[in-house]
Amino acid sequence: MTYDSFNRPGAIDLSALSSSAQASSNAGAGSTGAAAGSYVQQVGEADFDAMVRKSVTHPVVMELYSPRANAQELSDTLIDATNKAGGRWLLARVNIDAEQRIAQAMGVQAVPTVVAIIGGQLAPLFQGTKTAEEVQAYLDQLVQVAVANGLTGRAEPVGTAAPDPAGDQPTDPATDPRFAEADAALQAGDYAKAVEEFQKVLDQSPTDPEATQGLAQSKLLERSTRFDPQAIVQTANDEPTNWDAQLDAADLELINGDPAAAFNRVLQMIRETRDEDRERARLRLLELFDVVGKADKAVLKARRQLSTALFA
Repeated sequence: MTYDSFNRPGAIDLSALSSSAQASSNAGAGSTGAAAGSYVQQVGEADFDAMVRKSVTHPVVMELYSPRANAQELSDTLIDATNKAGGRWLLARVNIDAEQRIAQAMGVQAVPTVVAIIGGQLAPLFQGTKTAEEVQAYLDQLVQVAVANGLTGRAEPVGTAAPDPAGDQPTDPATDPRFAEADAALQAGDYAKAVEEFQKVLDQSPTDPEATQGLAQSKLLERSTRFDPQAIVQTANDEPTNWDAQLDAADLELINGDPAAAFNRVLQMIRETRDEDRERARLRLLELFDVVGKADKAVLKARRQLSTALFA
């Protein structure tokens, strides 16, 4: 999973399957019933189109599974992480034994397969079973990709997964009201307001990881509204000691899907500067770490390099 645009070559266009699903829906099939506070839904052809349309405002994670695959632990992990996220994404569960046309359309070769849908485009996350930590790392990065592609909406509860032979039991937490104002500001594109609202949460809970990440994302989005990408790249190349330009270029690299390049650029600034400029670069790098997520491999590597750079 990377920060690449989901309109990139190789993404799968789901419109044909969605059209077929719409026809099936019109014939009388429906979605599973809703249960307040749950962000997990069992999906078939009848409600596939509606789920894809939801992906234009927030990510949809799709778990393609089979009760025969002996992967209930992964399903439980995805359900738990989804409901705890409180609407950062929806989890659509597809039993490929019952929904073979969906499996064929997506080219499923093994189960479980977990994919993401953003803006109607599909991109793979992973196949096979993963640890809870690995799953969370993929989901954290998915949220970052969504933000980088301008999807800042939060999902409404849709209901529980329909009963299946594996016997899923999703949890049922409520959306955290502390983030209501910040989420509304993000959805409206008022990133300065989002910064203020996330900061208010952090003032009350200084170590809250979701507020920390939300603040970092909002600051990045706010800075990006003033970007002229072509000018940033040109200035950064022509003026290697123009530190403002280097920090802008790092932001742009992160938004464009290359966190390692962004981190390396700021690390180089830390190596070459002292005093206020070095501290400014260090704080910006930590902020970019928060945007990407602590479990990301590029973050872990850059953190080690930061320690070396600071004490060189």
